[in-house]
Amino acid sequence: MPEGPTLAELGETELIRRLGAFAPRGQFGDDAALLGPALLGPNDRGDLQLVVNTDVLVEDVHFSEATMDARDVGWRAAAANLSDLAAMGCLGAVGITVGLVAPGHTPWAWVEGAYAGLVELLGAHGGVLLGGDCSGGGQRLLAITALGRLEQGRSGPIRRGDGQPGDQLVSTGVHGLSRLGLALLRGETLPVLPQAIREQAISAHRRPVPRFDAVAALGQCRPGALPWRVAGCDSSDGLAAGATCLAVTSGCTALLERGALPVAPNLEGLAVAEDWCLWGGEDFELVLALEPSWAAALVDQLPGTRCIGRLAAPQPEGPLVWTDGGGPIASPSASFQHFG
Repeated sequence: MPEGPTLAELGETELIRRLGAFAPRGQFGDDAALLGPALLGPNDRGDLQLVVNTDVLVEDVHFSEATMDARDVGWRAAAANLSDLAAMGCLGAVGITVGLVAPGHTPWAWVEGAYAGLVELLGAHGGVLLGGDCSGGGQRLLAITALGRLEQGRSGPIRRGDGQPGDQLVSTGVHGLSRLGLALLRGETLPVLPQAIREQAISAHRRPVPRFDAVAALGQCRPGALPWRVAGCDSSDGLAAGATCLAVTSGCTALLERGALPVAPNLEGLAVAEDWCLWGGEDFELVLALEPSWAAALVDQLPGTRCIGRLAAPQPEGPLVWTDGGGPIASPSASFQHFG
C-alpha cells in the first residue's frame, strides 16, 4: 500500500502546491495558466498572451439530476471555465474543448442537452466549441479546457499574487444567492420566500454569468497615472476562500469589514446569511485587490461592486481576519472541501 497522506488529508490547496512542482515556476498559482513569450516561443508575437484553464464537473459532486437538467449542466460547466478566464483578465473566450465521460446507458438526449447548454453560454459570452474527446465511465463527467487571450491596451493580467498592503479588497457582486438556490433545489428547511426570489436564486445556481463586464470596467476606469497591477480570483469556492487566496499568495493578511460584506438582499433575515455569503461558493464573482483610487473608481462605474476590506501586512491571527478586532475568520465545518 502506498505510503504518505491521502488526497483528503492533503486538501486541495496542498495538492495544487505539490502538483506545481511538475510545471514551470508559478504556473499553478492562478485561476488559469498564462502563456506568454517564454512558453509560446521566440517566433511568436511578443505581445501575445494566451490564457488556458481546465475545469472538471463530476456528477453527484458538482451537479445532479435532482438540482439541474442537462442544458443547465452544460451552461454551468462552460461558465465555470470562462469565469476563470475573466479572473485572469480576459475580456472573452477564444473557445473550449470538452472531454465527456458517461456510462453507456446515458441517453443521447442528456448529452445533446449538455452540449446545447455549453454552446448557449459560449454564444452569450464569446468563443466556440473547438473539439474534445469522449469515453465510457462509471459516472458522468465534463472536463473542459477554455482558451482566452489578453488584449493589449484594453486589459492586463490579473494575478493572485500581485496584491500589496494597503490595497482595497473589492467584490464585483453579491454572494450567497447560489447557495440559497441550492438549498431550495435540495428542499432544505427555509422560511417561505416569494416566488420571484426563489426563481432568482435557482437561476443564480444553475446559470452563473462570467464577469467579463467587470474586467472591461476595470480597464476603463483605471486612473491614468497608475500602472496595471491587479490581484484577483473568482469566488467559485466562496468569497472568504477567494480573499484568503489573494492574501496568502500576495504575502498579506486580508481584513474584512463585517458591515461591508456583500450579502445578497434575498438572504436578509436568514440565520445562515453571513456564512452563505462567505462560504456558500459558486457565485462566480470576482474578488480583486486594487490601489484605493482605482477601487473607488471601479465601485463608481460598475453597479453592485463594493469594497469589503483591505490587504495588510501579515498578522499573527492568520490570512483572514475581521477589521473590528473580531479575530480570525474560520470556515464552518459544513463548507465544501475537495476530496473531503
